[in-house]
Amino acid sequence: MRKEIIVFAVLALLVIAIQPVFATIRLDPHGSYYGEPTMSSSPATFQVYVKPAGNPTKDPHIFLVMTETSYNSLTGDVTVEWDDGSITITTWTKAETLSDKVPLGADSGTGYTVALLKDHLKTTEPIYWAFESFLGGQDLTTTPVEFTVTLPSDDPRLMIYVLGKTGDSQVFNNRVPPTQPGFVVPEIATIFITASSMIALGAYAYKRKKQ
Repeated sequence: MRKEIIVFAVLALLVIAIQPVFATIRLDPHGSYYGEPTMSSSPATFQVYVKPAGNPTKDPHIFLVMTETSYNSLTGDVTVEWDDGSITITTWTKAETLSDKVPLGADSGTGYTVALLKDHLKTTEPIYWAFESFLGGQDLTTTPVEFTVTLPSDDPRLMIYVLGKTGDSQVFNNRVPPTQPGFVVPEIATIFITASSMIALGAYAYKRKKQ
């Protein structure tokens, strides 16, 4: 009986200590292949909004992650623009340790592990990330808001997430789900493979129709 009481007490403390983490922010890229959020050109335009459970989400921040090769191939600054404003991303932080959680400004709330981000980017090299307030600080609601990201790189590979705060939270407790990253400008090989597959499928369908 005493053991059960101790276990119950520990669980209760854990429930109190752990702040609820939401993943109700949605990011919808325009133009994708087979339903995947993969963009084929830069600039790339996205829509961001929240599900009812996260309405409203305050203090929206954009979280950008790119491969080291993409970072070293930058030919200018990455920019994010929306209807009545824009930001220029000039500060990037290098991350290598797989177990680290980034962005650092969200590590006490909700973030993403370096291992997960590298997996989504399909890279083994270090990654670089930036975390900036955007949309003029306006709340995210169920009404989609458009923004455009421009990535000037000779070897572009960038991923986009959005984080924010719900209720009275002082930390970033809402985010785009880690399984739904927004890629901007995939490697040319990815585009070529996708295009080749579509051409082959079209040729096969045409041949079947002629038979």
